[in-house]
Amino acid sequence: MATFIYKAKNGSQGVVEGKIEARTEKEAIEKLGDIGYLPIKIERDGAPSEHSIRVTGRISGKVRFRSITIFSRELASLLKAGVPILTAIDIISQQSEDLKLRELLHIISSAIRDGEAFSSVLARYPDIFSPLYVAMVRAGENSGAFSEALVRIADYRVKQEEMISKFKMASIYPILMAMIGLATVIFMLTFVMPRLMQIFLRIGQELPLPTQILISVSTILRERWQVVVLAILAILLILRGQAKTKAGKFSSSVLKLHLPIFGKFMLKGELARFCRTLELLIQNGVPILKALNIAIPVLDNEVIKNRLLQSYSELEQGSSFGKSLKNSPLFPPFMCNLIAVGEESGKLDEALSEIAASYEKDVDEGVKIMSSLLEPVMILVMGLIVGFIVIAMLLPIFEINL
Repeated sequence: MATFIYKAKNGSQGVVEGKIEARTEKEAIEKLGDIGYLPIKIERDGAPSEHSIRVTGRISGKVRFRSITIFSRELASLLKAGVPILTAIDIISQQSEDLKLRELLHIISSAIRDGEAFSSVLARYPDIFSPLYVAMVRAGENSGAFSEALVRIADYRVKQEEMISKFKMASIYPILMAMIGLATVIFMLTFVMPRLMQIFLRIGQELPLPTQILISVSTILRERWQVVVLAILAILLILRGQAKTKAGKFSSSVLKLHLPIFGKFMLKGELARFCRTLELLIQNGVPILKALNIAIPVLDNEVIKNRLLQSYSELEQGSSFGKSLKNSPLFPPFMCNLIAVGEESGKLDEALSEIAASYEKDVDEGVKIMSSLLEPVMILVMGLIVGFIVIAMLLPIFEINL
């Protein structure tokens, strides 16, 4: 039997140090786990463990969003099964196929062995672990419900992935149709139209206005295509630069909320994300003001963020959250009333969960309806464009026959 010196976290009571006898380091970790300790550093008495060397540095690349979600769920399952956190991280690292994740887990494992808290290590990588993730992990560490916090994080990330995936799938068909339609129009204007122009020139009669417009567009595309490409790139760069400014972000947010049909679903999507985030934080014991401070930056729309920041200020001054939301016509009465009732009954997290579930369902149904409507709309638009081109090409021939 060997003696191991350990440093472990005892729930919310802080860090404890001591010695324990075991045959191997793994057995020592398991013994500490059996008595309710979370080992953060362990080494053989008189000989530092190879793991006590602290690994620092940056990750050479980006860890995939999906990999972190899988890691969170697997870590929660292993901790629920009673596996110590260091052993659990090592197990996940060994079986992971994501090399960047394995590199990150090696750093995390070494830092924990050196006495650093799990949440503190995660906070070093804000590009990988958001403030929401870190806050929930820290709350789980302090409350003793670490595995439950990780399960909630994983469920939240899965729902976010599903929503993003639905929007991507709904937009694939319209984008594909637009690309095919644009390629068809360019082909007709640059290859078909020049050959017809030779016929029109031989006729020597005045061409109809649609045909003249088509010839002008065809000439610009063939002879000045560089100018067209540069103009498009310049416009895109200007719009991109404008979108990064505060005024540009706000203008874009206002425009999105006022789009016919789409604006309503964008609002519900943002509110669903906000309510789901706030619900998770409150469930993990994060105070409401701190939870709002973390949840508001998660949103993309500047208009909604600004209005929620006003509610945050009013809440600081003693007002209720639900009442402050009612002062703005931006938030639906359903959301305001349910939050107000949740505050009064002390079940704000349940009210937020119900709001998020309702709006997520509405957005899901809206995406399905819009995706089914976009198909015939895109076909109609492309048909009108191609039809105009064909008619403009045939009009001079019709006049000859007359």
